Amino acid sequence: MTDTTIRRFTDENEHTEETEDESEHVCPECGGDLVADSERGETVCEECGLVVEEDEIDPGPEWRAFDASEKDEKSRVGAPTTNMMHDKGLSTNIGWQDKDAYGNSLSSRQREKMQRLRTWNERFRTRDSKERNLKQALGEIDRMASALGLPENVRETASVIYRRALDEDLLPGRSIEGVATSSLYAAARQAGTPRSLDEISAVSRVEKDEIARTYRYVVRELGLEIQPADPESYVPRFASDLELSDEVERRARQLLQNAKEQGVHSGKSPVGLAAAGVYAASLLTNEKVTQSEVSEVANISEVTIRNRYHELLEAEEEIQQV
Repeated sequence: MTDTTIRRFTDENEHTEETEDESEHVCPECGGDLVADSERGETVCEECGLVVEEDEIDPGPEWRAFDASEKDEKSRVGAPTTNMMHDKGLSTNIGWQDKDAYGNSLSSRQREKMQRLRTWNERFRTRDSKERNLKQALGEIDRMASALGLPENVRETASVIYRRALDEDLLPGRSIEGVATSSLYAAARQAGTPRSLDEISAVSRVEKDEIARTYRYVVRELGLEIQPADPESYVPRFASDLELSDEVERRARQLLQNAKEQGVHSGKSPVGLAAAGVYAASLLTNEKVTQSEVSEVANISEVTIRNRYHELLEAEEEIQQV
């Protein structure tokens, strides 16, 4: 084949490709220009309105970005990562249901195959002792947070605290459950949704003394900034559990604020003050509840409620006299 024949053959192919490209943007009826209507997913002719293509798939994202940094933040592939899973949710997760994509039950052979796949998948997801440790701890945090009704942001924070403790080698000599429980206790206090040690120990697999000891150690070693628990943060939960009105809740907050002004709260359990505040407020608003009912909800002895109850009323009387 000569050079002239090769050039002619190449030119004819290029001409054919250009003709095909042009035909894709030209209306087959009137020869007008075609435009894409992204809102309706159609390609239409500007001149005669002929719909050339319809039900087009939009490969773009479902979000909008107005600058480069926002685009980088929103851009993603698959589910968002989370600290609540040991692999941050980046690995494959095989569901436990023995059903196919249409909801039909699998055959016995397929069920055996899926079970083998689940087994190997779990082995690959936890490849070393550190990952197995993390998986067990994060599972404990999720279980306890669910039992205590803590929100997702507290679980995320607790997971981050535990990861830091693991990275800084704070676990030797301490149980996984103890450090996990301490991380959740610290995260709840940081988020302003505290739970008492008694409530935490009720859902944990370790003793109260060990939780308190490990909590102090973790906070000190990691340098966590945790403010003392505010008695007012317990009031909404106690009032809700006792089915009391918003008026009782407001009155209890007022009693606790007066106690702070008088310095009554110093050195006393915030849970006991909150329970006493709710009890006193219920009496003052004629929505009486018994001390035993408040004691059961707050997990505080009736003696503590009686002592704090009198202190709160005395603090309010002193403010009114001034």
